[in-house]
Amino acid sequence: MVKFILDLFQIEKKPLKGLMAIEWAAAAYMAFTFILIVFFYTKIEALEAMIYGRMRIIAMTAALWLVYRIFPCRFTRLTRVAAQLGLLAWWYPDTFEFNRLLPNLDHLFAQWEQNIFGCQPALLFSKELPDAIFSELFDMGYAAYYPMIALTVFYYFICRYQEFERVAFIMLSSFFIYYVIFIFVPVAGPTFYYKAVGMEKIVAGIFPNIHDYFNFHQDCLPSPGYTDGFFYHLVEDAKAAGERPTAAFPSSHVGISTICMFLIAHARNYKLLAILAPLYFLLCCATVYIQAHYLVDAIAGVISAILVYLPLFYFSKRMIKKGR
Repeated sequence: MVKFILDLFQIEKKPLKGLMAIEWAAAAYMAFTFILIVFFYTKIEALEAMIYGRMRIIAMTAALWLVYRIFPCRFTRLTRVAAQLGLLAWWYPDTFEFNRLLPNLDHLFAQWEQNIFGCQPALLFSKELPDAIFSELFDMGYAAYYPMIALTVFYYFICRYQEFERVAFIMLSSFFIYYVIFIFVPVAGPTFYYKAVGMEKIVAGIFPNIHDYFNFHQDCLPSPGYTDGFFYHLVEDAKAAGERPTAAFPSSHVGISTICMFLIAHARNYKLLAILAPLYFLLCCATVYIQAHYLVDAIAGVISAILVYLPLFYFSKRMIKKGR
């Protein structure tokens, strides 16, 4: 422990002069969304907040870079990475400000769900397993999403520091790739769509096109299951804090958690992989159980994780720091 703390604040012999790869990824996504703002500025409602928010992110990134240049060590590197990952909570609702300008596609996904499975899995799953034990297990899995991401990144920081920046880059870039999809594929998910059209129509297999409904309404259904559970309230509080009618397809919860599993497997820490595997399974199930996603979203989450992870993993090989 003493050695770890000393290494944490040991001055680097060859400090990085420019931006870290994770900061370049954030800069690229910011530039991309700035271009979208230029194209859609007459229609965007939260225009000033979006621009000022980006200016604050630039200022914060510059400030953390300056702190690192003054005191270059592992701790200040970690601070720069943690800041960019923490900002994902700001970037996520930002996607809604773009995709609310496009026609909603939930009616198509609900119909595909019906055609493929002959039912609405998001509607029936919780009805088949309404018990408090199942409800709390699935909610626990869903709540494990952000801890799983943090654990993966910090594991590499502590145990495989030579690949820490590479893993952080893969994680953040994966999020931004999903966010780009969310911007152009406006699907809100069952919890919003079922609320918008009414449960009677869903049960009857009628899935109307609601066009720009979510541009004016953002109400969603409460999660099904055991309403007095600890993890149930944890999930509901998270939904109340930042959920928006966006980002349903593909499921980034499934996609990012799958990437976390890939990264832990890459480290060959099979004990940690075995510990996370049940939570991963519960998380994937929970996305449909709590009606956050259609089943096709969850399936697409696994497939997209493979398509996102492999190129990022391959092209980030040069980020491995030898001798550190």
